[in-house]
Amino acid sequence: MGTRQVSRSAVIAAAPEQIFSLLADPAQHPLIDGSGTVRASRGSAPARLSLGAEFGMEMRMGAPYKIQNTVVEFEENRLIAWRHFSGHRWRWRLEPAGDGRTEVTETFDWSTARSPLAIQLMGFPKRNADAIEKTLARLDGMFPG
Repeated sequence: MGTRQVSRSAVIAAAPEQIFSLLADPAQHPLIDGSGTVRASRGSAPARLSLGAEFGMEMRMGAPYKIQNTVVEFEENRLIAWRHFSGHRWRWRLEPAGDGRTEVTETFDWSTARSPLAIQLMGFPKRNADAIEKTLARLDGMFPG
């Protein structure tokens, strides 16, 4: 990917519709989160995300905190991305890979962040790349084929 983006991909033994259904449900995000920071969706979260939807999450990185996200990219069963107040985005792209499998690419994109230099200096690109790999492994485990 381009500057200020880190991505990882994996082929998952599930159709794009199955994976997208999981990604579009904020209550399911703690199940796949490989960073260990996503704890639960907040009560205001919709049951299913759509373009422009806002959803809150309970988080923990050292100390607990809450974050509000907005869906900024959405293509049913293919693409979903959200951002929060800092402006960076988490993007998921799903591509059919044949035989009921899907190539899933998760991207941490801080090119749209308000303080991209701070994100870089705090080491988030490397940490998030590692977490994305763990997230994809967890996602793979949910669809054992």
